Amino acid sequence: MFNVLSDFFILKKARQAEASFLILILNFNKEKMIRQAAIIFGCLAIGELIVYLTSVKLPSSIIGMILLAFLLKIGWVKLTWVKGISDFLVGTLPFFFVPAGVGIMAYFELIATSFWSILTAALGSTVIVLVTTGWVHQYLRKQNKTKLKK
Repeated sequence: MFNVLSDFFILKKARQAEASFLILILNFNKEKMIRQAAIIFGCLAIGELIVYLTSVKLPSSIIGMILLAFLLKIGWVKLTWVKGISDFLVGTLPFFFVPAGVGIMAYFELIATSFWSILTAALGSTVIVLVTTGWVHQYLRKQNKTKLKK
């Protein structure tokens, strides 16, 4: 029964990915698609270069994403320049989690033996992230209020 449901889920996501890809192709000409992909992959390549040159311990994809967000924020890159391909990538994102799910099923026994330590680490890190995010949000709101009063 589980295999039938997982096969159905995979086929459903594959069809959604095909549909969003077809919509992407029909709505955009080749030059727009190439420009959109070049901007996103260019930010990723610059992230790779930063990691290579500085040996910073962050994934290059995160640095590239921060760079893209910065470029969007300052207006050097317009949202319309990357919207089509980013909508496609976000639409197909669940499909890319299938290999991770298969990996979890393949190592189920190993995960089962370390279940409590994994659960403790996951819950602990979640609480730390929530508390830190709350503190930063409160701090930034206070900063914003004091700037508005001046």
